[in-house]
Amino acid sequence: MLAPLILAASRSDKMRSFVSAAPGTKQVVDRFIAGESVDDVVPVIEDAAAKGLEVTLDVVGEDITTPEQASAARDAYLELVGRLKELGLGTRAEMSVKLSMFGQALEGGHELALANVRPVVEAAAAIGTTVTLDAEDHTTLDSMFAIHEELRKDFPQTGCVIQAYLFRTEDDARRLAAAGSRVRIVKGAYKEPAEVAFQDKAEIDKAYVRITRILMEGDGYPMIGSHDPRLISIAQELARRAGRKLDEYEFQMLYGIRSDEHLRLAAEGHRMRVYTAYGTDWYGYFMRRLAEKPANLLFFGRSILTKN
Repeated sequence: MLAPLILAASRSDKMRSFVSAAPGTKQVVDRFIAGESVDDVVPVIEDAAAKGLEVTLDVVGEDITTPEQASAARDAYLELVGRLKELGLGTRAEMSVKLSMFGQALEGGHELALANVRPVVEAAAAIGTTVTLDAEDHTTLDSMFAIHEELRKDFPQTGCVIQAYLFRTEDDARRLAAAGSRVRIVKGAYKEPAEVAFQDKAEIDKAYVRITRILMEGDGYPMIGSHDPRLISIAQELARRAGRKLDEYEFQMLYGIRSDEHLRLAAEGHRMRVYTAYGTDWYGYFMRRLAEKPANLLFFGRSILTKN
């Protein structure tokens, strides 16, 4: 019941100011955000690699209002690629990008976002890694999928994300589950109306299983984005039934959540990738993490009370 309120607050400038100024905020943000700069996140990548984990890196920041900010976002990712190249970590780390950060919502935003993301995808391919296009709210998806299709003409390893709670996603999954595709399935973390998305958790979970089956039985490479033990077990069984080897799909979880499960899956031989966000504009990302799990909100509340 709290999730819609938290997601609405993620768009509020007043709430942004309040949360940013709260004494206990930094303690909780540090749980989900790996740092503010590339220098902060490099040790996290190296530690993950040492533990047999892979990462996907997200430079947080979505509320772009000018073309200059979109260019700056592109340059932040190009800086990241440069550091990965220097450290020889390209095969252990990919990148996740939100096209809103590249100017998608601005005038001429579709073309602007494509122009900004293309050099990032090209640079990633040059060091042996790739980029996954994150899904945002439903109004952005046709543009995202069109950009994904265009990028895959030259960089077929480019991935995309689909969200189980949207009614459209089963059809999207069937279309995307083709040879060479890389598709991450998540439940969904945006406030969506009942006209386009399931609102009941049980219905979302059922949709997640149906879509995971489509991906596992298809010819692409499924990326299972979930912390839910039951859904993880179901995904493993669906992979077994589809005759998939352990290197023919992977699991993905968020940095700071269920770290013991990251290690357990990796120890079993699964590819386990940790979604690792960093940067200074963390508010929107942080609020969605609170909305996803009530325990995160309780942890935040206790931190604030402890610091006061």
